Amino acid sequence: MPIYYPDILDQKSAPRTFTYGDKDVMLYALGIGLGADPMNETELPFVYEKGLKVVPTAATVLASGAGRNAGPAPDMPAGHRPSQINFLMVVHGEQKVELHKPLAAGGTFTATSRTVGAYDKGKDKGAVIVNETVWTDEAGDKVATLTGSTFARGDGGFGGPSEGAPEPHPVPTRAPDKSLDFATSPDQALLYRLNGDRNPLHSDPDVAKRAGFPRPILHGLCTYGITCRAVLKGVTGFDPDKILSHEARFSAPVFPGDVITVDLWIDGKVVSFEARVKARGATVIKNGKTVLR
Repeated sequence: MPIYYPDILDQKSAPRTFTYGDKDVMLYALGIGLGADPMNETELPFVYEKGLKVVPTAATVLASGAGRNAGPAPDMPAGHRPSQINFLMVVHGEQKVELHKPLAAGGTFTATSRTVGAYDKGKDKGAVIVNETVWTDEAGDKVATLTGSTFARGDGGFGGPSEGAPEPHPVPTRAPDKSLDFATSPDQALLYRLNGDRNPLHSDPDVAKRAGFPRPILHGLCTYGITCRAVLKGVTGFDPDKILSHEARFSAPVFPGDVITVDLWIDGKVVSFEARVKARGATVIKNGKTVLR
């Protein structure tokens, strides 16, 4: 089914209730590599229920199954045409998590998702679809706003606007203030997928080859979570409550087993970042921005 514009901008989900607990919080932290050294007492609180801390970017998976940025939402006003994209040709474009309050280690929440933008890059260049998910708690207060873009490589040429998408955050041109290395394991994607994203692009070699990759790639949101690890380690002293928002643009795939170098530029309450795989000369995250409380 093709993308219909402007009908796609009216797609939204009905409110969906979800619950998560300490197991979900710890699984996410393990999925982005925290706790690999069980004797590391600065990382242990993220993977151990005693004094459990929540990584801010865990918001991208804790609402798994409740309409988090997984593509256009299905509900449409009467008379409008639902759009669909070719998910075999989809990669994550950008992601932002804004926390209106620090994430709790568990609870029941409501999520509502809607499509807020669709940009046509051309018939042979793909499309960018922007979705927003808002969490509220049982008191009706906002907890988090998640904004994510999907780069649909096979769905360009639908007739939507080519310009108007939000401009990426400019990273400083000076040398980074800090550079931190994070090793990923060969089975990193197989572990991370247990957070809810079972796309076979990250687990099935045949599917990866059909999508144009030599082998399964790491989830973009896993790499995104690793950049949040870098900010936690390099800037906040592993205090997640200091992070107000974390956003980034995905620019190249990471393969499980790669070593990711995260460069940080610290300017008051704004931390800019990029991530690269030095062994392949690839910049995998661009235009990163964390805002501190």
